Amino acid sequence: MARTQGSHSDITGPRIQTAALRLFAQHGYAAVSMRQIAKEVGVQAGALYNYTPDKQSMLFGLMRGHMQDLLATWRGQDLPVDAMEQLRVFTGFHIRFHLERADAVFIAYMELRNLSPENFTEIETLRGQYEDALEMILKAGVDQGVFHVPDTKIATLAVIAMLNGVNTWYRAGGRLSLDQVEAIYWDMVHKVVAPN
Repeated sequence: MARTQGSHSDITGPRIQTAALRLFAQHGYAAVSMRQIAKEVGVQAGALYNYTPDKQSMLFGLMRGHMQDLLATWRGQDLPVDAMEQLRVFTGFHIRFHLERADAVFIAYMELRNLSPENFTEIETLRGQYEDALEMILKAGVDQGVFHVPDTKIATLAVIAMLNGVNTWYRAGGRLSLDQVEAIYWDMVHKVVAPN
């Protein structure tokens, strides 16, 4: 199929991903058609298949890209040796990374049910790697005697769920600055793992 005049793959491909991300987040994966995505980008519907085999692949690619970016960015953090400080860094990192990617985060959690079984397995594996990074911090804190949690896996999931809540209500320019929000959440996370 001929490419729309004036289009370039290095420009159109990212525009398609951006449009799909926005539409999936606004309307839900099931409600969005390839034709709608094409219209948003300004290309013919058939042109999308130059960039993706189908809508499922598009959803999976968005989710996988988000998780790979999350993991790579986290692994690039310069972490202190002290587990308490590592947890503080994780708290701030998680809040700030996810606030900048609200649509990707929404899709990553709300559209899992729409993945094929093999794609679901891969995304769950990537999510597990991120959860493992936090659990390793919690285990180190228990070993260092600074954290008191009966089950590090449950604590990991609870902390991530708490931190994800920021995305549902925080708005720049609101009553609290992002620094204040981060400080409040750090205090709550600290109390969860080190209540004494």
